[in-house]
Amino acid sequence: MKIFLEYIWLDGNQPQQLRSKTKILNNNIGDTMKKIVDQPNNVNLYPSWSFDGSSTKQSKAGKGENTDCILKPVFIKDDPFRIVPTESTLSGGDTISIPLKHIYKLVFCEVYNPNGTPHKTNTRFKLFTLLEDLKLNEKNINKTPWFGWEQEYTLAYKLRPFTNEPGLPLGFNFNQNGLQEPRKQGDYYCGTGFDNVIGRNLVELHLKMCSEIDLDIVGVNAEVMLGQWEYQLGPLTPLESSDQLWVSRYILHRLSENHGMIINLRPKPMTGDWNGAGCHVNVSTKETRKRGGLNHIIEIIGKLSTKQEEHIKVYGEKNDERLTGEHETASIDEFSWGWSTRDTSIRIPIKTKEDGKGYFEDRRPGANCDPYLVCYTMLDTIYNTILEEVTESVN
Repeated sequence: MKIFLEYIWLDGNQPQQLRSKTKILNNNIGDTMKKIVDQPNNVNLYPSWSFDGSSTKQSKAGKGENTDCILKPVFIKDDPFRIVPTESTLSGGDTISIPLKHIYKLVFCEVYNPNGTPHKTNTRFKLFTLLEDLKLNEKNINKTPWFGWEQEYTLAYKLRPFTNEPGLPLGFNFNQNGLQEPRKQGDYYCGTGFDNVIGRNLVELHLKMCSEIDLDIVGVNAEVMLGQWEYQLGPLTPLESSDQLWVSRYILHRLSENHGMIINLRPKPMTGDWNGAGCHVNVSTKETRKRGGLNHIIEIIGKLSTKQEEHIKVYGEKNDERLTGEHETASIDEFSWGWSTRDTSIRIPIKTKEDGKGYFEDRRPGANCDPYLVCYTMLDTIYNTILEEVTESVN
């Protein structure tokens, strides 16, 4: 038996990009191999690994420089790209499953410096530390906030691969007369049929792969712009939801390799009268989920209204191109909220209003946002504002 591990991490780009490389374990490592075989989902059993940080913008390059960075496993799932179920048909026509010979895992990692301290690009550790400070970790699961993501993305192709051009959404073309755009928006959202949607094969394969490894994807739909899709994930605890979102993005990018296209997460993938791409986040706390929770949501919205700049700063690169006040967005310069609105910063769903409890939706994060930073900033606003108020009242 061998264990095939695909180590995945976030690099030093802005926005951060996903990197990965393969580690293969065999019986030569003895006890570690046996422990992993017995407990394949115990993330603490998987070994740390190193990589060349100078090639990922995470360490200095140059003569005599220590360019190593350390990968520390924090999240484990089966590898849907390498798991190939093996079946055998008996003479009577019945099919039996044959156990897989090897173990295949995706190993999502945090990045550390050689001295054991978290790397400055390690935003997951920043969120982890805040959750520990607020006592909102897995030990206090009943008190933990929930985050659910609505990840929009655009399927695109590049006229010149490996260049800095952003890519052209599927359904848009260039010919001798220049850019040829599809008909205006209107028929594409949740559309069906050859003339209304494009790229569904990749979308369905992504859904199947994520579901196969137990990522909590709960929905998929075509979006307003042709070539744009969305999947919903969660709700889950802050770290779990963020880890799953990054791994689901990794699977998307890997799939694009075999389909001759790219996954464009730019908040405004196409200029003109076309919708942008967001990563709306649905948030609830222990208090908002209880009877009378709507009042707590209104209080939270009041806190958010005073922290617009702090949130926008971590809600995605070039998000200003999307948050214009048009195409179902709020203006980046103004905070707003409403009941079931889609042109405001915050939307309170109709179900939450009817029940008097539930969750609210922050529609500001762009498709390329870092979920760890979104969660951190949201929790810092909700809970640390409360701590500040208590401190002021005591003084």
